[in-house]
Amino acid sequence: MKNKFVKIIGVIVFLVIFLGTIFILPDSLNKSSENNSDNNKVLENQESSSDIGDINSDNEKQDTNKSNINDEQESNVEEVIKDEENKESFVTLKMVGDVLLHTPVSDSGKMSDGSYNYDHLFKNVKEDISSADIALVNQEVILGGTEMGLSGYPAFNGAYEVGDSIVNAGFDVVLHATNHAIDRGKNGLINCLDFWESKYPDIAILGINRTKEQQDTVFIIEKNGIKIAILNYTYGTNGIAMPDDMPFAVNLIDKNKIARDIEIAEANADITIVCPHWGIEYTHTENSNQTELATYFAELGADVIIGTHPHVIQPVKWVEASNGNKALVYYSIGNFINCTSEYGNTVADRMVGAIANVTIKKASDGSVIISDYSVTPLVTQMLFGTAEITTYKLEDYNQELASKNEVITRDERFSYDFCVNLCNEVFGDVKQE
Repeated sequence: MKNKFVKIIGVIVFLVIFLGTIFILPDSLNKSSENNSDNNKVLENQESSSDIGDINSDNEKQDTNKSNINDEQESNVEEVIKDEENKESFVTLKMVGDVLLHTPVSDSGKMSDGSYNYDHLFKNVKEDISSADIALVNQEVILGGTEMGLSGYPAFNGAYEVGDSIVNAGFDVVLHATNHAIDRGKNGLINCLDFWESKYPDIAILGINRTKEQQDTVFIIEKNGIKIAILNYTYGTNGIAMPDDMPFAVNLIDKNKIARDIEIAEANADITIVCPHWGIEYTHTENSNQTELATYFAELGADVIIGTHPHVIQPVKWVEASNGNKALVYYSIGNFINCTSEYGNTVADRMVGAIANVTIKKASDGSVIISDYSVTPLVTQMLFGTAEITTYKLEDYNQELASKNEVITRDERFSYDFCVNLCNEVFGDVKQE
């Protein structure tokens, strides 16, 4: 009985353990798994929270950097706008006087092979001319070409190749309104216009006209944001009448026409430059007609006046009109090149010319002024032979060169010191370069 009871107790214990294994242990394991899972979730959340914190931190840094970049960009934009508002612009303008093709000058361009070349005339000033924003030359005589026969005083005609060398030297504007413009009649003038228009259409040719429309057109050139009007007139044409069918062939000094032209220039340009062919030959002092006309041009609004025709240098002065307008006046810048056959006391003076140098400034407020001006004295070195005659800047000239200048045989006063003293006397306090 006792053994039977023991067996019954053993069975009960076994069943309890067995049932506990089935029902209690899995629940415990599940709870343990859930705890582990919860712990893992906490760790993940902690890591995720840490990453989010880093991302937020990075975003904050990026936002700060973006803010700094935007501020810097805005600052740069403001600086650019400010620079644009304060920006100044300049134009340098240079002009030389009469290219006077006396027979020895024309002959100097004939090469050994029969061709023509005149680069030697400009070789010593080419760097100065080509460096200017705008360069002007007074082409004293018509370029009708060798087909018409080259000729000197009194009825001039030059070779087309002179024009080639003018362009090679760096000139932008050629002035043809001179007393010699129709020395060879209508044919010479038409030949000259044909040459320029066909070969160098981008070079401005002023003072002579193919049509009335051309004569009525005011030339305006824009450089560095500054618009410059350039006008060219002559006092006459040596008594030679205009061609019957071309009364507009040459621009004459006519006050009514000039008033109209300057009015157009003033309405469309920042600066107006008038280039008159005027004055009395071989005199170093401007006459009353020049001063009266200069004042008239200033009254109309002209800002700069650069004169030619006297074949010698004359003073540089400011004139003021009754309305308060002022103009800078170069009364005469003399010859650029010449080889006169005359003798006597005015011949040495004709060897001295000048480059007119003008700097035009446009301020940030749009106002335009002449900010600087000067002269560069020149000397024609009269020599005979192929490619010999030329022009030097006075600063590059010396007594040795002067002693070889053929002009001494025509006027014994000529010397290096003569040239220096003449420039000092005529130009006075004007800056010489």
